Amino acid sequence: MILCYASGDGLGHLTRLRSVLHTLGAAGPVTVVTGSPFAGDPRVTGDWRTVRSIGAADLAPDEVPDEVIVDAFPAGLKGELVRGGGFPPGAKVTHLARLLRWDAYAPLLPADPPRFDRTFLLEPLAPAHEAFLRAVSAEILPLTLTDPPSEPVDVDGWLIVHSGPEAETLELVAYARDMASAEGIRPPMTLVSPQKPDGLAPEVAYLDVYPAWRPGPNVERIVTAAGFNAVRQFAPWRDIHRMLPFPRSLDDQFTRAARARRGAGRRTRSPRRRRA
Repeated sequence: MILCYASGDGLGHLTRLRSVLHTLGAAGPVTVVTGSPFAGDPRVTGDWRTVRSIGAADLAPDEVPDEVIVDAFPAGLKGELVRGGGFPPGAKVTHLARLLRWDAYAPLLPADPPRFDRTFLLEPLAPAHEAFLRAVSAEILPLTLTDPPSEPVDVDGWLIVHSGPEAETLELVAYARDMASAEGIRPPMTLVSPQKPDGLAPEVAYLDVYPAWRPGPNVERIVTAAGFNAVRQFAPWRDIHRMLPFPRSLDDQFTRAARARRGAGRRTRSPRRRRA
């Protein structure tokens, strides 16, 4: 059995966990500790057991985990995880490392943070962040994720994808409409989001689809924020992908978007710069 600690109240942690377990070929039961409201969506969590805290897991003797996976925050969202605390004895402890605003997260670290048998680097980190993980990890390895198979989301025109909050979703739609206006075009637009926001322009179609990372052949442009999953999953379509990074207390969407822009610039022969 695998016990996963996925802090955060959004969809991103659970989506990343799906990809990690698929990439590693993990088999057997999975218990996920999460406060995400998306934990109740069977499209997201499938047959996982979800609980709100490690104490609530209340594992039976025959449910002792073979592995504990700690996503994104090496000591938990608020620094609540400490060395050995809450982790079943004998279980392999794995950390999934993605970009953090390390200057904001480092002060949350406890005096005796968890130690990891292995840490997977899912994207480049800040130097101080990586140095910390090397000090608390027996092994550090890069891991390129692959997603579980899914049907493409095929719509005409532009595809806007965001899981919320609502104000950000509307801002992302406004960003797409402003881009189209600046380019002098009026493409059809479709928003994919778990909830239709109040005030969505009537000319923007709405779909509740999950997963929504693989565009169909009729999609002309993809518009998202700059979260880890969106940037990674839409990388094969970078030439039609536009990002609007949002401020986060711990995630650094602005650095991630800037890296994606630089990567796109290296891949193109045209001197024209694209908006990201």
